[in-house]
Amino acid sequence: MDVTLTAETGRPTGTRSSRRLRAGGKIPGVVYGLGRDPVLVAVPWPELRSALTTEAGLNALITLDVGGQTDLTIVKALHRDPVRRDVVHVDFIRIDPDADIEVEVPIVLEGEPKELTNEGGLVDHLLHSLLIKAKPGRIPTELTVDISGITFEEGVKVGDVPLPDGVITEVDPEDPVATGYVPRVEVEEPTEVEGEEGLEGEEGLEGEGVPGEGEAGEAEAPAASAAEGDGE
Repeated sequence: MDVTLTAETGRPTGTRSSRRLRAGGKIPGVVYGLGRDPVLVAVPWPELRSALTTEAGLNALITLDVGGQTDLTIVKALHRDPVRRDVVHVDFIRIDPDADIEVEVPIVLEGEPKELTNEGGLVDHLLHSLLIKAKPGRIPTELTVDISGITFEEGVKVGDVPLPDGVITEVDPEDPVATGYVPRVEVEEPTEVEGEEGLEGEEGLEGEGVPGEGEAGEAEAPAASAAEGDGE
């Protein structure tokens, strides 16, 4: 789905100006690429959020109207406040609809590895997204991998991931995507509660206070405030 956003230009720079923009429901950003100069923009957050919550996610194709000139773009980076996790800045990159671009696409596992589970094993999902190359109109929303054949000896590799027509990857085909493993079971060691050793242990605790007392203040001290994520 192609989404169109109208971006304001000529936004002021600086932390305070960016805060005022966000308070007004707009996200400061920049658009660059295709050999043209970067342009500072501001886009309405509700419309941007709607564009990025489609099936395509961050790979959504966005037609950006900047001062009457439209460009096909994709979100290159979405910057968030490290504490509040609010979006504080967005980077758009202009793209050529007829040229390949590189994007990360999520890998989704499907199927039930019965042989593995019957032997008490679990699936370890190692690679959650794959870097692919494709023209903008051919970018898949996700890549689905069948894991029903996974065993302790045989996993799923990048070379096993089915790619749609027009989609390629330069990631090593031998890189693992998912493997089988045996969950580790921790056994608690018995605690001695009788005899002289137990009594000595109790006496040794007397007069020493609660373990960690006096350090709790440091552990519970609030962390320093994070710097503004805008970078401006």
